[in-house]
Amino acid sequence: MSSTVPFAVEAVDVRKTFGHGRGQTIALDGLSLTVPAGQYVALTGPSGSGKSTLLHLLAALEPPDSGSLRVEGDDLTSLHDASQHRRERVGLVFQLHNLLPHLSALDNIEVAMLGTGRPRSQQRARARELLADVGLAGFERRRPPELSGGERQRVAIARALANEPRLLLADEPTGSLDADSVVRVLDLLEELHRRVELTIILVTHDPVVAAAAERRIHIERGRVAAEPGQRVNLTE
Repeated sequence: MSSTVPFAVEAVDVRKTFGHGRGQTIALDGLSLTVPAGQYVALTGPSGSGKSTLLHLLAALEPPDSGSLRVEGDDLTSLHDASQHRRERVGLVFQLHNLLPHLSALDNIEVAMLGTGRPRSQQRARARELLADVGLAGFERRRPPELSGGERQRVAIARALANEPRLLLADEPTGSLDADSVVRVLDLLEELHRRVELTIILVTHDPVVAAAAERRIHIERGRVAAEPGQRVNLTE
């Protein structure tokens, strides 16, 4: 699953605003950073600093207003098919798992593979494999209401990995979990990062979660404010 390019993400002077006139909000104000392929990065910073906006741009959920933003060398401002980018290259995990409550854990993972051209038997086999990978073998037929919060988030991570993405974007994935579940999810992310050389960019306010990453980038007012080795208040 390793990338063939040195950088998974390259952002140069990226700007993004929402609204107009006096109601305009500057989310990213000339942000620049690079993330080498295979790196595990935590984005920290106060609420409203632009962390989640950056993830949305990397997932091609929003376009930047200006600047250069590339994923594996491809310019996201000239994508022909944003949904294909999300389906084939990027895995998304959010604070709220966003699972379909009426579907089983297995079916929730298979949904991510619709439109990929994989035969149904291969989709089912891949979903079973992923559930085992996240420690939920035997939970295939359980629906989200029958799972704990940590179990639901592990299903969500499995779903994000269904199409073998090279970049996993996680927005506060442990924000609604208890302490034991946080540890399990962090252990899972570390294992995935190490085993399949997955590039992970994770947004968090939790210093414990940030410390699990190999690199921490602090963002304030839409710009990179600090890197490891500098004094950073992670509890803002």
